[in-house]
Amino acid sequence: MLDVIWITLAFVLGLLSRLLGLPPLVGYLVAGFVLFGFGIKADAVITEFSEMGVTLLLFTIGLKLKLGSLAQPQVWAVASLHMLAVVLLGVVLFLGLAALGTPFFGGMDAASAALLAFALSFSSTVFAVKVLEEKGEMGSIYGTIAIGILIMQDLAAVIFLAFSAGKIPSLWALLLLLLIPARPLLFRIMERAGHGELLVLFGLVMGLGGAQVFDLVSVKGDLGALILGVLIAMHPKAGELSKALLNFKDLFLVGFFLSIGLNGAPTLEMFLVAVLLLLAVPLKSWLFYSLMLAFKLRARTAFLGALSLSSYSEFGLIVAAIGASSGWLGAEWLTIVAVALSLSFIAASPLNAQSHDLYERLSAWLCQFERPQRVAYEEEIDPGDADVIILGMGRVGAGAYDALKQQQGRRPVGIDSDPDIVVQQMNEGRAVIQGSATDPDFWHRLQLDHGSIRLVLLALPQLSENIYAAEYLVKEGFDGIIGAIAKFPDDEPVLARAGAHMVFDLYAEAGAGFAQHVCEQVSSLRSVS
Repeated sequence: MLDVIWITLAFVLGLLSRLLGLPPLVGYLVAGFVLFGFGIKADAVITEFSEMGVTLLLFTIGLKLKLGSLAQPQVWAVASLHMLAVVLLGVVLFLGLAALGTPFFGGMDAASAALLAFALSFSSTVFAVKVLEEKGEMGSIYGTIAIGILIMQDLAAVIFLAFSAGKIPSLWALLLLLLIPARPLLFRIMERAGHGELLVLFGLVMGLGGAQVFDLVSVKGDLGALILGVLIAMHPKAGELSKALLNFKDLFLVGFFLSIGLNGAPTLEMFLVAVLLLLAVPLKSWLFYSLMLAFKLRARTAFLGALSLSSYSEFGLIVAAIGASSGWLGAEWLTIVAVALSLSFIAASPLNAQSHDLYERLSAWLCQFERPQRVAYEEEIDPGDADVIILGMGRVGAGAYDALKQQQGRRPVGIDSDPDIVVQQMNEGRAVIQGSATDPDFWHRLQLDHGSIRLVLLALPQLSENIYAAEYLVKEGFDGIIGAIAKFPDDEPVLARAGAHMVFDLYAEAGAGFAQHVCEQVSSLRSVS
């Protein structure tokens, strides 16, 4: 009966959060506090869901992680310098509050202040990934950089957890090195699993089962899930596996957010201290923004990346819990950090939902801080002698590219925000440029003024992206033809109002193409016979 109650309450408050324009996870957090207020504690089901959710989250992050992305200074240097700066500033601030006799800070020494600052230096991987997924911008430049920074932070947290637990990996842990030569075998099994429920089971075995194997040899299981994800990330089906596990990961993470609220209800003094900590989040964000600019990223990339990192982290809770259990921090700090984490989610959610509009309003001021030099993937975009631009180079975009080039004799160029898709398409012989259609600066960087571009096809996966691109083309004065795809009939008038001259039903066109292809094949067979 208890399980039905918390599932129902999580659904109701999650739905209410969505109706208010907030991510459902905010409702789950509130549900946890409400349940605690009624004297309900986290049971075995919620605890198990919580652990499985975080493990699957790290596994799916690993599936999308390319180790080369961590080697960029925009990732490892920004993450390291930011953490160092937050810890140093936090020690000074917390010792100053202790000297003033602020509640809960009294008697805090430099070591405790450093531990608390370290816990608050992390940004939430759960929150950032959820925000990026809902906006469809996981593959954008700022999204990949933000995820890279989060992974660097998560690695630092896992290292801390490993040392603080006092566990020394057993000699059996050396056998984990055999996973490297075993990768071809894992690839073969993954291929044989197909595309249905066996692929999902394979992912659960790798993520959850693999974490258990790492735990057996005294290596942190969550770290093991991340490593196993990275190990098979190079397989072509890694993206499909990540999508197949998406609903399971989201379901289990409900337990994680509920468990945060079930840790304890705050007193008024605790709440006020949590609000005080919340006031430090803008400083965290500004540090991220400044460091990203220092490493030659554009103002928009730095702003959106910093905004997606504008929260406290679930790993901060874990660090605070270890500090409390070890006597390094007072037990009340676990509740204070939990409330600050919840407040940071509530504050950052509407800001991230309106991130593009916010940048539009602040761009004139933000761009003043840009460096004159930029990294290669942020420079001006020259379409060359192309006469057609295709935005979105998935299967639909790639098919349109080939048809235009081979059947119409046109000179298309594709544009996609995902660097992996760009590399794949270029390897297949297509001219593709990396860029985000929802980036206002992208349209300024894209050189359309030479007049050879007369046709733009919108084949982006999200309706909102196609609408934004059509509206921006009209805004920039593009006088050529704009064509767009629609997944549903009611999308067609919306795209037309945004500026698309022609809108095509994706599934109807696929059906027509399928019939034409079959007829051509039949005619070919008859001519041969």
